[in-house]
Amino acid sequence: MTEIPDQSRGARRARHQDILAEVATEEAEAAEAEAAEQAATLDVALHLRVDRELDAELRERAAHEHIPTSALVRRLLRRALHEPAVTAGAVEDIARRVTREELHGR
Repeated sequence: MTEIPDQSRGARRARHQDILAEVATEEAEAAEAEAAEQAATLDVALHLRVDRELDAELRERAAHEHIPTSALVRRLLRRALHEPAVTAGAVEDIARRVTREELHGR
């Protein structure tokens, strides 16, 4: 078996400690986010039916963000209610661009 130099072993230990610290930080942030979500949660249950594809997408995204699916759905619903999908300015920009393209295309 080959001996690993002390310098390499030390570098590996330092890297390992950095990784452990990063994971601990991410877990703490996820726990904090979940606690905040639960604290803001009302005692009103909302049940809805979704197709399997949407369910899978929601579960995958929630897993990726390290939060419960219900917390993700609450966040998405709040955002959808409070943030317009398309602003009036964006619609005006689109209309101007379409008009320019029609004028230059003819």
